[in-house]
Amino acid sequence: MAGSGDDFSLARVPQDKRVPMWRMLVVRLGSLACVSQLILGANLGFGMSFFDAFLATMLGSVILQIVSFAIGAASCKEGLSTSLFSRWAGFGSVGSALIGAVIAIALMGWFGVQNSVFASGISEITGLLNYEVWALITGLGITVLVVYGIKMISNVANIFVPLFIVAVIVAAFFMLQGHSIAELLSTPHPGPAMSLSTATTMVAGGFIIGAVTTPDLTRFMKSGKDVFWMTLIGTFVGELGMNLIAVLLAHAAKTNDVVSIMMSFSGWLGALIVIASTIKLNDMNLYSSSLGLSTFIDAVSNLNISRTILTWILGIIGTLLSVVGIINYFVDFLTILGVLIPPVAGIMVVDYYVLKRFRKELDESRAKGELPSVAESINPIAICAWIIASLIGQFVPVGIPALNSLLAAGIIYLVAMKAYGAFSKQEQVKFIKAK
Repeated sequence: MAGSGDDFSLARVPQDKRVPMWRMLVVRLGSLACVSQLILGANLGFGMSFFDAFLATMLGSVILQIVSFAIGAASCKEGLSTSLFSRWAGFGSVGSALIGAVIAIALMGWFGVQNSVFASGISEITGLLNYEVWALITGLGITVLVVYGIKMISNVANIFVPLFIVAVIVAAFFMLQGHSIAELLSTPHPGPAMSLSTATTMVAGGFIIGAVTTPDLTRFMKSGKDVFWMTLIGTFVGELGMNLIAVLLAHAAKTNDVVSIMMSFSGWLGALIVIASTIKLNDMNLYSSSLGLSTFIDAVSNLNISRTILTWILGIIGTLLSVVGIINYFVDFLTILGVLIPPVAGIMVVDYYVLKRFRKELDESRAKGELPSVAESINPIAICAWIIASLIGQFVPVGIPALNSLLAAGIIYLVAMKAYGAFSKQEQVKFIKAK
């Protein structure tokens, strides 16, 4: 079992290893206040009025807040990462392995996206070396940082989060000179119109995997109250702050490519924005990816591979993805995540808070500081609910896809479990257990 040396990747985080709320809040802000958020906000501003973009951001943020707090508070109590927690919150060993694999693959994609932004910005600003060389340097550099775990990630966030926020505000101030705020608030969008549904899905989808992987942070927190304030401040300040700044910049520059303008316009300030953004965000991408892969390997084999080795493997693969240009698929990637990832949280929340199928095992083992000795091999109802909900989010044309898939998963899972329990005459449905 992986303990403190592996950042408790396959174990509960004990109470004496928990940290103050503000330490995880800074890390959370670092995941939200980033260049990708500016790109997202600029896309909203290019296709929407300021107030429509504000509404889309608020709706998307509410979805993220609900998901983050619900799953984060549970993981804080249990001290478990997302993928490991899912083993006793609906999905069983095989299901948790699948979730771990999905998280690992998806976050390698995000790692590649962010590393592409990093390398492209540094190459353009410095004029030294080419993009591919910078992508290798920056990707492997972040990998080295993540090898040292959450403590190093927190320390780095304490430095680079304030630097990024200050740099963005200063750069935006200079770019907005000559434009009145009243003008920018009322000006029509400069590009093709974007629907509220699409925009909200992009906002929710843009960080939905961060919301679902909230347990990777909150397992180190001391109480549900700390989780509430961390998720609330992080989600609304990070989303609203960065998005609305980018919306104003898109209206002022009449383009959605405001990040490139900011980089070229700001000189050393632009370099600071790129560096600070990528370092503080990409370390969490790689960190959660390594936890997901750790759970996957633990569930499907008897191999005991350290998180350090897994971090190196994922970091190298993610770096190579950035070299081949994954950034070109940025918007499509957001939309896909917006409907594929939420069902996982919907099912876990229903299983933990409503059905409470493994609460007794979790409570008893938590008192001993251990993991439950038994778990389902697989919960077929959870897997089916996940698949159906994802299809609903993808193909139902009415409403907000991210919210549709989230709610559909929870409802389908709850109804199906209750129906199966009545049919099989089980008060509390549990499938075949495997140690």
